Amino acid sequence: MTIEEQIVEKLRDLPPEKQKKVLEFVDSLKKDSGPKTPRRSLRGLWADLNIPITEEDIAEARREMWGNFPRR
Repeated sequence: MTIEEQIVEKLRDLPPEKQKKVLEFVDSLKKDSGPKTPRRSLRGLWADLNIPITEEDIAEARREMWGNFPRR
């Protein structure tokens, strides 16, 4: 017996309310497994804003942000 046949057999034994819950669960599984939209890079998001951010700008921001972070 295939998995599909086993599921259908067990599904038929459930009352209609439980069958509806199973259907909702299957729909949520299908939604979760759908194609994910790729994330856009920040560079692409900032491209039309004409904000020139250099590696040094990023390094300075990191130093400011982590400068007082306690170290062991």
